[in-house]
Amino acid sequence: MAQGKVGKTVVSLGDYLKEQRTTAQLSLRQLAQQAGVSNPYLSQIERGLRKPSAEVLQQIAKALRISAEQLYIHAGIVSPDDGVGGSVEIAVLNDTALTERQKQSLLDVYQSFLALNATGQSTSPAAAGDEA
Repeated sequence: MAQGKVGKTVVSLGDYLKEQRTTAQLSLRQLAQQAGVSNPYLSQIERGLRKPSAEVLQQIAKALRISAEQLYIHAGIVSPDDGVGGSVEIAVLNDTALTERQKQSLLDVYQSFLALNATGQSTSPAAAGDEA
């Protein structure tokens, strides 16, 4: 089920990237070179076959001179609808002191807390069994 959602967001990311690339009048090869990624890898992203890391999205955004946040939204990393947490997610993604794996772990924990709060369950230390 999650795989279908990921595939959908990746395809829309690819379409968005291709649109931005053609608007910037860049060839696939030119954008790949400016973003510091391989031509085949960028082609796979545009065709929805690969989901790039936040770091790669930042490099592509810089090369296209567009907002990295827009790419995060199209990649499904940040949700524009939430109104909650966008700045936290963006801060984590932009933190150069963290590895990609650490960033993903933090985002996963953060999303789980948001989901837990949405169901109305308590996350206070006393409810979790910790003595405060």
